[in-house]
Amino acid sequence: MDKLKKIIIADDDPGILDAVGIMLEFEGYQVQCIPNGSDLLNMETEFPDLLLLDIWMSGVDGRDVCKHLKQKESTSKIPIVMISASKDIERSAMEAGADDFLAKPFEIDDLLQKIERHIA
Repeated sequence: MDKLKKIIIADDDPGILDAVGIMLEFEGYQVQCIPNGSDLLNMETEFPDLLLLDIWMSGVDGRDVCKHLKQKESTSKIPIVMISASKDIERSAMEAGADDFLAKPFEIDDLLQKIERHIA
């Protein structure tokens, strides 16, 4: 049996963590929810197959987290899909090294397509 693909969702909105986490688990992914993006900066093992990262989280900017992870050899290849309630910052997300961007609110089908594009 194939190992489940692991996705980490980093968002300070508990509603997003719950809703998206449940939907992705229903789709067959192993999901880990993190309410604080700075926890990702110390990630050393058990890397995800994909990271769903909010841009604006309390205490840390997701773009800074993305840049940090893309500069580290151990995490540079992890696909990062950044999400934000602001459609205007897609460019800055991509400049930070994101592999993809999705504006909130989003359709779950759009999210699934982006995930499949990066980890299929």
